[in-house]
Amino acid sequence: MKQLIAYCGLDCESCQARLATLTDDQSLRKKVAEEWSQLNQADITPDMINCTGCRADGVKTPFCESLCPIRKCAQGRNLETCGACGEKNTCEKLAMIASGNESARENLGL
Repeated sequence: MKQLIAYCGLDCESCQARLATLTDDQSLRKKVAEEWSQLNQADITPDMINCTGCRADGVKTPFCESLCPIRKCAQGRNLETCGACGEKNTCEKLAMIASGNESARENLGL
């Protein structure tokens, strides 16, 4: 599996937070922070928008680094992604992402 597919199946390669990090684009960081703040009903600031990818070495957003329940679970089980988990079809944590994202479902083989 591609290194830039997150544990949940999202494609980090196309993530705007990753793109802003790689290009050091402050205006894109601001745009992503505003969008994610509204989407998540949380105060997300541009300085939080730094990530090289969920499973890639390097910096992560605060949520991905230490709060994401999907990432924590997959790492705790030593899984490449949730696609390798026997509980993937009934997992409530994974359903938060996969139920509304066909691409993530395809990336995990769901």
